[in-house]
Amino acid sequence: MDFENKTIAEQIEDIESLDEAKKEAKFDDDSIIKTQSGLGDDDGAQWYVIHTYSGHENKVKINIEKIVENRGMQDLILGVVVPTEDRVEIKNGQRKVKTKKMFPGYVIVKMIVTNESWYLVRNTQGVTGFVGHGTEPIPLTKEEVRRMGIEKIYIDLDISVGDSIKVINGPFESFMGLVEEVNMEKQTLKVKISMFGRDTPVELEFGQIDKI
Repeated sequence: MDFENKTIAEQIEDIESLDEAKKEAKFDDDSIIKTQSGLGDDDGAQWYVIHTYSGHENKVKINIEKIVENRGMQDLILGVVVPTEDRVEIKNGQRKVKTKKMFPGYVIVKMIVTNESWYLVRNTQGVTGFVGHGTEPIPLTKEEVRRMGIEKIYIDLDISVGDSIKVINGPFESFMGLVEEVNMEKQTLKVKISMFGRDTPVELEFGQIDKI
């Protein structure tokens, strides 16, 4: 499968489960660490996507967190997330918000990749592999992290009152709106969105919108 021109988010949509040979793949002491040279974060930690058996996402999250705590590896594996989003559903004229997994079959891990941390994650029950080029884990970009909403990132957004926006995640995803107020310090804005034939004011974070 050719990943060269695909983002990690796109890879999540079409990657297949790794075969048994990849599950048993071994690395020499330097192979994993060498692939991570030049990472942008000061502490070297990045967000990586791991593929899991369907329906095992939360179990994998809990298992990784327990192993990390038992082995005292919090300095290498900093966070485990099963991305979810709230969706607005309209039934019988009633508005209901339901929480759904954004990427069924995938878990996001913030980690510094070393041989020890790689083997811990890779050998956790329910994990079938990392998303990346072959057996090489590839980190999410800051833009992908922002769009997934898995970590608070300071966003230098050029936006003003009166600008039009599109909501890209959260319960109002895909709605269009008009900016009424901007709070640069809190990274939030108040937006007027048209719902059910009338304008509804909502507060959104910068990471939830795209300027159009």
